[in-house]
Amino acid sequence: MGENDGLKPLRVALVAIGIIFVLGVYPLTILWPSGWSWHSSGHSDYLQMILGIYATLGIFLILAARRPLEHLSLIWFTVWSSVVHGGIMAVQSWVNPEQRGHLLGDVPALLLIAILLGLLTPRGEKARTSPH
Repeated sequence: MGENDGLKPLRVALVAIGIIFVLGVYPLTILWPSGWSWHSSGHSDYLQMILGIYATLGIFLILAARRPLEHLSLIWFTVWSSVVHGGIMAVQSWVNPEQRGHLLGDVPALLLIAILLGLLTPRGEKARTSPH
């Protein structure tokens, strides 16, 4: 990884998002449950499951940062699953007034992650010809 690496912004984003997924989501559910924690009244099996999934994804994003072009399917999975997850949550938040805090919390966060990774990830010929 040279300093002039054209993939450096993508690498930094992958590591940053990975760290947030591993270490940041759980504290956000404690500090701002109405914006980050579904079923926030008491114990939530759902929350434990989603935290486990995102922590695992975060570890793999950090690992993918070393050679992102070899992990394009993981990166694009993160982009599109974030769009789908954020979109479903947006609709559910709008329909259920008690969940509206998510429209300012995890919904825009997921869409921002999707946009950031989508813009930074090479596509087509550029992805095939970029140096690793």
